[in-house]
Parts: sequence; structure tokens; C-alpha cells
Amino acid sequence: MMILVIGANTLREHLRDKILYNLLLFALLLIGSSVLLIRLNHGDSERLIVDLGLSCVNLFGVVIAVFIGIGLVNKEIKSRTIETLVAKPVHRCEFLLGKYLGLVLTLATNTLLMLGGLLGVLMMMGMAIEPMLFKAVLLIFIELMLITAVALLFSTVTTASLSAILTLSMYVIGHLLDDLRTLTLKIEFGLRVLLMGMYYVLPNLESFNLKGRVIHHLEIGQSEFLLTIAYGLVYTMFLLFAAGLIFQRRDFR
Repeated sequence: MMILVIGANTLREHLRDKILYNLLLFALLLIGSSVLLIRLNHGDSERLIVDLGLSCVNLFGVVIAVFIGIGLVNKEIKSRTIETLVAKPVHRCEFLLGKYLGLVLTLATNTLLMLGGLLGVLMMMGMAIEPMLFKAVLLIFIELMLITAVALLFSTVTTASLSAILTLSMYVIGHLLDDLRTLTLKIEFGLRVLLMGMYYVLPNLESFNLKGRVIHHLEIGQSEFLLTIAYGLVYTMFLLFAAGLIFQRRDFR
């Protein structure tokens, strides 16, 4: 119950944040600008709109997840309000999960609004809306949940600036893991072991990217789709568990 209370309060705080509205407005404007861009493009206008729309949903979602996610804990520690919160009958893990839930709800709201903007553009242009588009957005949201958990984990052990750098690095590396695996075939054994270790330990974020499938009208198998969702949720729960253990043992005095 306390997790829901903290989550709802965190959601209200984020919805009052003007930065979120600015980011959301900018994302919706970019999606809408695709209507103008197709006049300059002699290729497939539907592909351009879907490509730009999904890229905006992902990019601005990551910006919100990282730069607000790292402040979920650091802001409370810096303002010293964390000492008052943990002194009350609130378990530290409840506080952490409540903050995470609030940001996830914020991300869900922004993702739905950006999806609505993309659907509006597609309908205005008289283009077909395929079910794969919704699957792609769902996997983007699962990825955002995972990235938020990464940001939360780093924010429990280090400063806000370093947390942002580490989380963004994890995001970039997570989308390059397949390339790293290919690279291991061409390098010496020692470095190969290190890169293979990174491949199996770090989250493979590229598995959540269905943009190419949507653009080229390639369906994803039901089992693969469900396994990808399960992979993201399990990895997210592991990160939250690790963050909870660290936060539980941290001394705020």
C-alpha cells in the first residue's frame, strides 16, 4: 500500500514538472513534422513517418528515464529529506519501489501520448495502422522500464552526474551487443572473453527494437515477442532487487 502512495505522489510531482511537458511537446512536434518531411522525400512516406515516430518515442522516453530516474534517490539525499522519510515507518525498499513506480507511470503516460500523436499523423495521412506498431511501442516501454531500473541502481551508489554517464553508456552498449559478439570472432582470446562476458551479462537492448520489422512489415513470432517481454521484466526485477539491497545498507548520516 505504501508503495502505491509513494508512486502516486511521485507521479503527481513529475506531472507538475514543466520539463516533462517541454520534452513531450518537442517530441510531438517532431512526430508532426514528419508530415512536412515527406514532401522532401520521394520514397515511402509511411516508412518515414513510422521511423521518425518510433525514434521519438524511444529517444525522449530514454531522456526522461535517465535524467529523472537518476534524481529519484539523489534528490532526496541531497535535500536531506531522505533521513526524515526512512525515519518514518516506511521500509527503504518500499520507498525505492514507490519512486520507481511513479516514474514508470510517468513514462507510460508520456509514451501513450506520443503514440497517440503518431497514430493521429498516420490517420491524418490516410495510412494503415498495423498491429506491429503497438507491439513495437510496448517493447520500447519495456526497454524504458529497464533503463529506469538501471538509472535507479546507479543512483543508489554514486553521484547524479556519474549515474547519468553510466546509464547512458549502458544504453549505448546494450544496443551494440550484437556487434560486439561479431567482433569477438576477430580478436585475441583475452579480449574475446571480456567481450563475451559483457554480451551475456549486460542487457541486450537491441532485442526490444522492432522498428525495422514495422517499417518492412515483418511480423514477430508470438513466442519470441513474449520471451522478449519476459526477458525485460526479469532483468528489471533483478536490477530493482540489487538496488534495494544496496539502498537498504546505505548510511545517510
